[in-house]
Amino acid sequence: MLRKLVKTFAGDPTRKVLKQYLPWVERINALEERYAALSDEALRRQTDTFRRRLAAGETLDDILPEAFAVVREASKRTIGLRHYDVQLIGGVVLHQGKVAEMKTGEGKTLVATLPIYLNALALNPAWEEAARQQWGDDPEKWEFKPLNGVPVGKGVHLVTVNDYLARRDARWMAPIYDLLGLS
Repeated sequence: MLRKLVKTFAGDPTRKVLKQYLPWVERINALEERYAALSDEALRRQTDTFRRRLAAGETLDDILPEAFAVVREASKRTIGLRHYDVQLIGGVVLHQGKVAEMKTGEGKTLVATLPIYLNALALNPAWEEAARQQWGDDPEKWEFKPLNGVPVGKGVHLVTVNDYLARRDARWMAPIYDLLGLS
């Protein structure tokens, strides 16, 4: 009864929350044709482009729409799955460190590819320091490869409920990350 009264006078709280993510979805969707037109190699080079932008001072949130659009395109090409708008919302929610509840079969594994890729772009501070020493302060001159055993990125960990799912999902989504130059 109370829930019905709240919805009547305050509106559906779920719709209000989802509505705040629609601008992200619109920005990602607006980029779909641009990335669909790129070759696999050009799509792969986006990873280095994003890292250059991060090294120049942009934030993960600044590049989120483009990074998510790149992952969506890589997914379509490699495993034949296109992220739905609600899955894009789930990716933004996870990137923000919030919980996204999804039922079995709604694409949690695919959703996770979005914030995993985005956060894997973050540069390892030790690598960034070594890059500045080797190539100078202009990220346009940097090569995004390990330096003296120091990895380019900070790394990303995905926690799941068991080893079977971890192995299955890692193998299933690996072609997306491979296309984009990540391991």
